[in-house]
Amino acid sequence: MDQEPFLALLEANKHRVLRICRAYASDQATQQDLFQEVVLQLWQSFETFRGDAHRATWLYRIALNVCIKAKCKLDRHQRRQVQLEGIQFRSESHEPTWERQERHALLHRCIAALPEADRSLVVLFLEGMAYREIAEVVGISENHVAVKMKRIKEKLRTCLPLELYE
Repeated sequence: MDQEPFLALLEANKHRVLRICRAYASDQATQQDLFQEVVLQLWQSFETFRGDAHRATWLYRIALNVCIKAKCKLDRHQRRQVQLEGIQFRSESHEPTWERQERHALLHRCIAALPEADRSLVVLFLEGMAYREIAEVVGISENHVAVKMKRIKEKLRTCLPLELYE
């Protein structure tokens, strides 16, 4: 198999894959293990990719599946809550860095408290994916994504202090 197309795809998307891994593991060693497992699964599936979906959609789906399986396995053994650390949020604000970090930490905790399926949608949304793209990755309709995201946002509003919206 020609490695160049695979390596180009991986290079173009490695930061996205790492962010997905960070969403499902709190410590760096586990994040790296997940990343390596995702790369292995991508490599093993690369030749059989049929092109039914965009390559990035295919890559996201594999990354999410690997991370979800690993989390379920870990939960069975340790029953601990996953913390979302390391997701980078875009900020247009000019507030001091420590305030932004505090807000991000609070948002991470609120996202971590969401059910796994909702958390997956949020991770993809924070990656900048449109609802249509999210629908392709998770295998539901675009309207269903919109409804779920509206409900997720409502849940997050109840978790976050009111002053974050002012």
